[in-house]
Amino acid sequence: MSGGLYSLEKKEFDKTLDLTKVRPYGDTMNDGKVQVSFTLPLGDSEKGAEAARILAKKMGLDDIDVVCHKKLDENFTFYVLYGSVKHTVDYTGIVVQTVDVDTMSMGEVDKYIKENIKRKIVVVGASTGTDAHTVGIDAIMNMKGYAGHYGLERYDMIEAYNLGSQVENEDFVKKAIELKADVLLVSQTVTQKNVHIKNLVNLVEILEAEGIRDKVILACGGARITHELAKELGYDAGFGPGKFAEDVATFAVTEIVKRKNAK
Repeated sequence: MSGGLYSLEKKEFDKTLDLTKVRPYGDTMNDGKVQVSFTLPLGDSEKGAEAARILAKKMGLDDIDVVCHKKLDENFTFYVLYGSVKHTVDYTGIVVQTVDVDTMSMGEVDKYIKENIKRKIVVVGASTGTDAHTVGIDAIMNMKGYAGHYGLERYDMIEAYNLGSQVENEDFVKKAIELKADVLLVSQTVTQKNVHIKNLVNLVEILEAEGIRDKVILACGGARITHELAKELGYDAGFGPGKFAEDVATFAVTEIVKRKNAK
């Protein structure tokens, strides 16, 4: 019996990693196991749980288990489901636009500025539009930074101005002109109905109208920001989750020098 089970396990469990056919990893390689969660406008009942399971099936999941259903109020229930997907991804064929620079440390950035720019650079940042979240911009700008990564205020060769949240684009640009900014950083956390895209595009339009778009390094960041999206919207760079002040600083200072040398 034990020999039979061992043979069955060897036959069923695929341990091969094929980068042309990548599937989610749950318990074993290529099992395709995933977890999904969502809220339905239904009361907490067995019928509601079955509705969640059917919906997951239509999403392409197999072997579905509704592992959690929590009542939010009389007419809304939150569900967590496990399942597996058949689909695979060809990882070898993926091309992603990224900020292509070797990140320098804070000390290296300061030294780079002294040797190549020969003056302090001015960086102005804010969460613009209706966005009231400051965690992202504070992580990049404030002296204490985030997770051991010091913010731009701590850099000797950077004058960093954090304007905070809910800064109108017009006021942001006005302050940038007043401070003679070299770099503008925009944080966008609120993304419902693509409000972040509208706001980011509006900022570019204002900079162009003021005739200073090409005179500044313009970067944006946030949970749903990618470098590819930022470039499409008219920005020089985009920084998503997992990026820190040194990533932003390295790009900014090297881009300033690159532009100076291209003149």
